[in-house]
Amino acid sequence: MILKEELWGDIPLLHMVNEQNRDEEVPVAVFHHGFMSAKEHNLHFAVNLAKQGIRVILPDAQFHGARSENLDEIGLRLRFWDTVLNSIEELDIIRETLKEQKLLSTAKIGVSGTSMGGIISCGALAAYDWIDAAAVMMGAPAFVERATEQIENWEKEGFEIPTPEDEKRQLFEKLAAHDITQHPSLLNKRPLHFWHGEQDPVVPFRPTWAFYESIRGDYSDVPERLSFTADPKAAHVVSRPAMLEAMGWLARHLNA
Repeated sequence: MILKEELWGDIPLLHMVNEQNRDEEVPVAVFHHGFMSAKEHNLHFAVNLAKQGIRVILPDAQFHGARSENLDEIGLRLRFWDTVLNSIEELDIIRETLKEQKLLSTAKIGVSGTSMGGIISCGALAAYDWIDAAAVMMGAPAFVERATEQIENWEKEGFEIPTPEDEKRQLFEKLAAHDITQHPSLLNKRPLHFWHGEQDPVVPFRPTWAFYESIRGDYSDVPERLSFTADPKAAHVVSRPAMLEAMGWLARHLNA
């Protein structure tokens, strides 16, 4: 197994691949970490994928990991959706770099992540038709609904959001454009797996389940491409069985 720390443009990332696949065009998975986490915290996901013949790219999101600007939790919260949207934009840079390195011309490319990383994966499906598959863990596909709830909750906590109304409006316009629940046809029957704990206190379970239920009919002729595992006891933590299932599912569809 090869693990390298690299800088692609302004994006610090980890690049993992099997030794025998080093220079081959094998399928690629871009795995995004969660809020207040970093790329190194998801190596167990990467190892599992690499063992199945997948090249794995783990970027640090803006303001996280090697890109930290020493913001406190409140500062990171205020920049949460900017971070999500920036990560979605940077996926195109990652893809172009893979192509420049002759590592991606015919091979498939997928996205995955936990929590904020799962949210990024959902938005990426709305942004890019070249994504071949996604595995979303504890993610929220309804960007506008989730952002509205976050603002309401912060205000209930007595926290004043220092953002002008025109900037809020512009942000919500961008979120709507990346909200896959508002553009479900963009999925185009691409393989999509969800895992979510029903007791999740951070990213609510029900909106994700509702979206899954709403698109099941779109996959009626290819039901094997859509999957949802709900853990009735789990909170905001991905269990080892859930990790193995999700990474196995993603690798299977990228290798197909």
